[in-house]
This record gives sequence, structure tokens and C-alpha cells, in this order.
Amino acid sequence: MFSRKSAALVVLALATLSGCSRSDSVGDSSSNPNPAPKTRYDLANHCYVLKAEGVGYVKREGSGYVASAADAAAAEPFYMKPTALGRYLFHDRNSSILTAKGGQVSQVGWAEEGSDWSIDTSSPGRYIVAQRVGDQSLGADAAGKLVLATAPSSFSFEPATGCTAYPELGTGVVGDTYKGRGVGKPVVGFAEVHTHMAMGHEMSDGSTKVGPSAGGVLYGQMYHRFGVPHALEDCDEYHGPNGIRDPEALILDLTPLVTHDTKGWPDFVDWPGNVSQLHQAMYYKWVERAWKAGLRVMVSEGTNIAALCEVAQIYMLTVKPGEALTYDCNDMNLGINQVKYLKTLQDYVDAQEGGPGKGWFRIVGDPTQAREVINEGKLAVVPGLEFSNLFDCTSKSVLGLGEQVGCTKEDIDQQIEEVWDLGVRELFPYHDVDSALGGTGIFNNLVINLVGFWGTGHFWDTYDCPDGGEGDTYFYSAGAVMATAIPGTGNDPLTKIILDGLGGTLPLYPPGKRQCNSRGMTELGRYTVQKLMDKKFIIDIDHAELSIKSDMIEMAKAQNPPYPLISAHGGHGGISIQQAKDILDLGGLIYPMKPNGKGHAEFIQKLKPIWPAGRPMAVGYGMDANGIADRAGPRGAGSKPVEYPFTLFQGSDWGPQFAGIKPLKFDLLTVPESGKTWNVDEVGTAHYGMVADYVEEIRLEGGQEALDALYNSAEAYLQMWEKTVNR
Repeated sequence: MFSRKSAALVVLALATLSGCSRSDSVGDSSSNPNPAPKTRYDLANHCYVLKAEGVGYVKREGSGYVASAADAAAAEPFYMKPTALGRYLFHDRNSSILTAKGGQVSQVGWAEEGSDWSIDTSSPGRYIVAQRVGDQSLGADAAGKLVLATAPSSFSFEPATGCTAYPELGTGVVGDTYKGRGVGKPVVGFAEVHTHMAMGHEMSDGSTKVGPSAGGVLYGQMYHRFGVPHALEDCDEYHGPNGIRDPEALILDLTPLVTHDTKGWPDFVDWPGNVSQLHQAMYYKWVERAWKAGLRVMVSEGTNIAALCEVAQIYMLTVKPGEALTYDCNDMNLGINQVKYLKTLQDYVDAQEGGPGKGWFRIVGDPTQAREVINEGKLAVVPGLEFSNLFDCTSKSVLGLGEQVGCTKEDIDQQIEEVWDLGVRELFPYHDVDSALGGTGIFNNLVINLVGFWGTGHFWDTYDCPDGGEGDTYFYSAGAVMATAIPGTGNDPLTKIILDGLGGTLPLYPPGKRQCNSRGMTELGRYTVQKLMDKKFIIDIDHAELSIKSDMIEMAKAQNPPYPLISAHGGHGGISIQQAKDILDLGGLIYPMKPNGKGHAEFIQKLKPIWPAGRPMAVGYGMDANGIADRAGPRGAGSKPVEYPFTLFQGSDWGPQFAGIKPLKFDLLTVPESGKTWNVDEVGTAHYGMVADYVEEIRLEGGQEALDALYNSAEAYLQMWEKTVNR
């Protein structure tokens, strides 16, 4: 049986033989060479031959390389794939990679530690090529053979043709996205206000070991220094052969016999998928496709559920027994590490685009900076945090001691400053599990209650939700009809832990009545929310208990001027019609959670009756991608299909606000190495690359009205942010 690396090598070889290319590739493997580099960053994703100064041009020889070619025509062309700013893979036309291995300079077929080379300028047009770590550099011996040396040789790069591009996912877009009409002009674009791009099984580019988010159960990375073959490999190492140890089936769905095909790039047989909660859905090239379609604001939150992470860690001890012991499940630590990981992506995208500041992915800290970035035609990324134990404010019920609280007001003050300095600008004060700040909004009748018990030592105490928790008085239904028994026999990890701890018993809840959480806002909760307002964070009201939402709204009204709030996560825990009106009247926003195009158009109609008069309708979305949640499925039978390729910004549905924006064509998203495709009518929002297709769905379902509302949403978010900070 092939190993995953062996299989990948076969794919690379086939790609080489077939001459696969991508319409949006930065690299040049055609007959037209790119310009000579002026800086080390100009090498990015282009084709060059390498010349050892005073020796000769580099060509392949045996298992290594030698600088013995008399001219560029006889040299080996290298595709220069950036691994970071100023660091590269040398990828030759046979898909071998120039690598330091065993003290030698060798050819390898799979990037590894010694494949990563730092390039520095020694003099104009001359460069030193060194190993990423250690003191060894690339040199040439007396015979011209490339060797590792302490005294480096000087090299130059000359433009070439005939390269084989290093494998990477394409965006399927022909053409460039649009820029703004001026910093002072309204933004045309849409806002994603709830997602988790930095979730994955490792929060680094692979050159160092940081550790996983969520206890290691969510597989895949948003990027890796060695690209998609490494970021989205076969997941069997984490989910087991045929996915037999998939924690989604074992823990989240309580269906332990469900399996999946583990193959990742380039086959992607069973993942990513709209119902695949524990596989990476936000690889950066997929986000790039969304940006080209008009995504201009994206909030990416570091997230975790400490209790669920701890259960996952127990599971991972069976998979990686030594490593799993080192996994961190602290909410604050993981959220902060995800924000740090998100920041490294900005540098990585810069490297791919030719140098510092040149990338389309820009972290922003205020609305003024966001407007500047968006006017350049780039994506403004707002870091956030979403988890229960914000500022380590845990709540634990201890027999005989009562509630034990994990934070003080001084802790809260200190950590507010720390996360602000880190760049965090949006926060959830509440999440899935009760904390020292107050109660979570109930939206799940069993699993989250079990997770909450594991984390806090108590199940939810409840009351009958007002007005039955649903109906005409609610914008989002509140609470849930609670389960009072665990299905099955406890043969899955989560229920077994709870059953063992309780002797098989669970609390009883009133049958047939939607239950809300009796735990309201605590004194610490009120203190924290006020401090967040004082610091001018964007505050998402979702996940808070229904009564706490009212408390937060009243606090927002009491500020001078009133403080806007946002709901972008499906109103978890419930939102009444009056609360929804209050949020909008405060200058806040309510965006739908992970709809498809039909759901988006329907949400606009739902919002219309309470939308403030005189304010342009604006509806972005919160995809919750990588949030351990399903994404939208296909629209279903009877829907007008998306026809590929489709063109955005062209046609009668695109109104006056799009005047001057050039049409942009989007192909069916395809992986050339395998032929894998994603059709939104068949797979729904399988991953974030389907956002562009989702825009086309919105056009088909809602026409100009829906498109106008969508592309108003980034401007509306910025105006809300300005109301938050300009006080």
C-alpha cells in the first residue's frame, strides 16, 4: 500500500507529464520569461535558472546539482515557491526539490526541513542562499558540485522558461478583482463577520511546533510553508484508517460506526464537505476566491470550548499518546495562539505576492485602516475571540464548596489590555458553556449540556422560555426542549464519561417546553461588558442567555452615545423581535448564520419589517467555517441552477453601485491534479471557496435587491465599527 507521501509523489509526477497549469497561477512556465529580479522577493512564484558566480549555471546531475552548465539554455529551470518572506523552495522541472539532506545537497520529491532556503542580497543582483536553521549555506566545490558550506557562494537568478509550477490550489478566477473609488467613498463589498480561519491540527507554518486548536480533532491547516500538499494531507494520522476514529462521529454526532475516506489533496473524496465539521474549510486559496468575488471585511475569531477540547484530548491520547499530553485546552491560550497564527498568514500571502505589504490579506485594527486597505482592493481582516472562559473566567461547581470562580476584576482588566494590544477587536462575552460571567444561551438539547457538565460540574438549571420560546414574538427561537436521557448505551467517549461520572443519571426537564438558562448575568459579567465597551470592542451578543441579551442591550442604551451591538451567529440562545429592533436601532447589525443563497434571500425578507427607515438594507453573513459546525447545503430541487462559468458584476441584476467594476468570470472550482470539482448545487458550501458560488446563488434567488444588500454589508459593518470607536 502506498504511503500518503508516495501517493503525492505519483500525483506530482503525473502533473509534470500532463503539463497542468492554472489560469490564476502567479508563476510563469510558458515561453515568456518574467523580468529579472530586483529584490529577493521578486523571485516569488516565477521561473529562474541559478548561476554560481565565477563557476557556471546549475543543472541536475545524479542525485544532486552541479554548477557546470555553460549557459542558461543548458541549466535547470527552478520554480521559486515562497515558504515565507525571503525563503523559498527550489522546485525543478522534474518536480524534485533542492534540499540539504544528510550533509549533502540532494534532490527530494517531498518537501522537508532541509528544503527551505533563505535568500539574502549580498550585492545588487547577487544573493546568498542559506539553510533556514544553522550556519550552512549553499556553495559550489572545485568541480562545481553544489554543497553545504560555511563560506557561501554568490548566486544570481536569470529569468527562464520551462519550469514546472509547484502544486497549489487555484482560485478558478480569470481576471483581477476591483479596487475602491477612494477612501472617503462608500465601500462596495460584503462582510463575513463570524468565522474561524486559524483552527486546525497545528497553529504554525510547519517550521515550528505550536500545537493544535480544539485538542487536535479538527484536521488541516489554513496554510503551510510547503503549500497545499502538506496543509491538506490525508487525515488518517488524526482520524484513523477510513476515518474510523473520527471524533465528529464518536463525540459530536454520537454515531461511532460512521467512517469517511481520509484522502486529502488532491483527491478530496469525502472532505471538505458542508457536513464535515472536523476538516479544514478555510485554506487560504479558498478565501482568496471569496475575496476576488467581493469579500472585503472578514472577522476571524480565535475559538475553543475548553470542556470539549479536554474530551477531545482524551480521545487523542489513543491516537497520539505522547503528543496529546502536551495539548493545551485553555480557552485564552488557544484563542490567542490562533490570532498569532492568523497574523503569520499575512506575511505568507505577502511572500506569495512579491514582498512585504503586497498581499491581499491585511490585518486591521480600526475602521480607518480598514477603509484604506479596502480602497486598495484588499481584504480587511479583523481578529476576534469567541469562547466561554473569556479572560479565564471559569465557573466550577465543587461539592461542599459551591461555585469556584477563575478570575478577578484585576485579571479582567489586565487581559483586556493584552488582547487589545494583540490586535483583537471583536469579542463574544458568552459562549457554549456557563462561565463566571453568566449563562450560555441554550440552543442544543443534549450534547452541549453534557459538555457543559464536564466543564463546570453542573447541568443547566432552566426556566420556561417566555412566550414558549418561539413564534411571532421571536426573531430567533429561544432555548430548546431538553433531553432527559442519553440515547444509546454510552459506547461513545462523551456519553461514557458522563454516564460513568453520574452513575447513569441525568437531570429531569419539563417535557415539551422550550427551556432557557436560569443563570443570568453575574456581577463579574456586568463588569466585563462595561469594560469592553469602555475599551471600544465590537461586541457580539449571540450565545448569551436570553435575559443577558436584554441586560447587554440596556447597558448599550445607557452609554453616551448608545453603543452598537452585533448578532452574526444565528442568535444562539434566542433573540426576541424587540431585542432585534433594539440591536438595529442602536446602530448594530444582524447578519444570518451560514445560509445558502435561498436562505440569504429569505433572511432579507425576514429583516425588512424591523429594518430602520432611511438606512440602506445591508445583509452580510457569518459562515462559522471551522467552527465545529455544518455549513449550508444545496438549495435543493426546483432551484435555478448555477451555470458554470458564471460572471459577477455583469447583467441586469447588478445595480448602479457596481458601475465601473469590470466583470469577473468564475470557473467551476477544480483541482487539476485529480479532476476533483465542487459544484455548489451538488455539494453546497463544502468549503470557503464556495462563497463566490454563494454570491451567484444570491443573485439567482434575490436579484438586485439581494445583491445590493450583500454588497452594502461591508460598508454597514464599518459604519457600526466607527460608531463603536468614535465616541
